[in-house]
Amino acid sequence: MDQTPIYALDFDGVICDSAIETAITGWKVASQLWSDMAGTVPTEQHIDQFRQLRPILETGYESILFMRLLQQGESVESIKNNIATFLQELSGDTEALKKLFGQIRDQWIKQARAEWLEMNPLFGGVADKLEVLNGMPWYVITTKQERFVEEILKVNQIDLARENIFGLDAKMSKEAVLLSLQKKYGDTPLCFVEDRVKTLFNVQDNPELTSVKLQLAAWGYNTDEDKALAKSKGIPLVSLADFLHD
Repeated sequence: MDQTPIYALDFDGVICDSAIETAITGWKVASQLWSDMAGTVPTEQHIDQFRQLRPILETGYESILFMRLLQQGESVESIKNNIATFLQELSGDTEALKKLFGQIRDQWIKQARAEWLEMNPLFGGVADKLEVLNGMPWYVITTKQERFVEEILKVNQIDLARENIFGLDAKMSKEAVLLSLQKKYGDTPLCFVEDRVKTLFNVQDNPELTSVKLQLAAWGYNTDEDKALAKSKGIPLVSLADFLHD
């Protein structure tokens, strides 16, 4: 009989559909950095365009630049094709931007907590799945700051200890977190569910993590090309329905 694995789950794109909130927070920060955006709000078109870009976003603060570019009239395709060049504009201020991004989120939560939480819904059925997982250890491995993960889980009545959340503040790669969990649990299998193929490839290429079961969350922020790449590398795609009933 197969041993029940310990789940390590990405947050945005696996547990939480945070694209709208990330876009709006990015716009709010951009409005402080560029004076011509002050007092403006993103349109529905901007939000829809950001959702198309979400699969190439690695960390939330990058949404600042994405929303600025969209506000300036850059097309989704232009941003996708020139993402490395655009991101170089942020390279010197990365830590400051991450800090500001978190501060703006904190302000939004303080001023309109219900509104902020409404912009961070869990994917349908995931709360029930996590309730089932509460009978065994499970972990969140994310590039989001831990306090925001805690806030969203708490409002959805999901009790997860802070030490089971590895986020931006932990300053550890996802491979490093998985290595620490593997060391902690020994022969108990780990299942890592992630919606970003690049992250899964990094884990797959680590010779110390060959025993970790990898799954690409097909409901998350990835493209048809991403799904095809995952399949070509032997990483199974998991639908939301399969994940909920596994």
